[in-house]
Amino acid sequence: MRIEIDDLSRAEIHELLREHLLNMREVSPPESVHALELDKLRCSEITFWSAWEGAQLLGCGALKELDHSHGEIKSMRTPASLRRRGAGRAMLAHTIEVARSRSYERLSLETGSMEAFKPAQKLYESFGFTYCGPFGEYTQDPNSVFMTLYL
Repeated sequence: MRIEIDDLSRAEIHELLREHLLNMREVSPPESVHALELDKLRCSEITFWSAWEGAQLLGCGALKELDHSHGEIKSMRTPASLRRRGAGRAMLAHTIEVARSRSYERLSLETGSMEAFKPAQKLYESFGFTYCGPFGEYTQDPNSVFMTLYL
């Protein structure tokens, strides 16, 4: 598996992000969907990666710089048909490594509170993320769970 910085131009990425947004809108109320549209991922404070096995897209993830010491995980996604192959774990490990190399003191994320998000929560817990309150521009929301990892 190779993980590379992605310029968000390939059709495979567009389709995976479309799947991601559709799924978030299916399982979360509109006001609680915090997944970013393609154009919002194209900004200087976000680094976006894709994971590949040959020509097959296995997943994606992004790191948003909130300030010089705090980053946020965004757009973690594995195609539904390719889950449980290690791409999510590899992407998360890569993101944490980059956050450490940038000397971030903290890495945080928002995910859903519903049953559909439990596997993601378990993955983050396995890397040492703990539950916390809202950070950045988020506010308390019963449909959101906030997690953080002190680096």
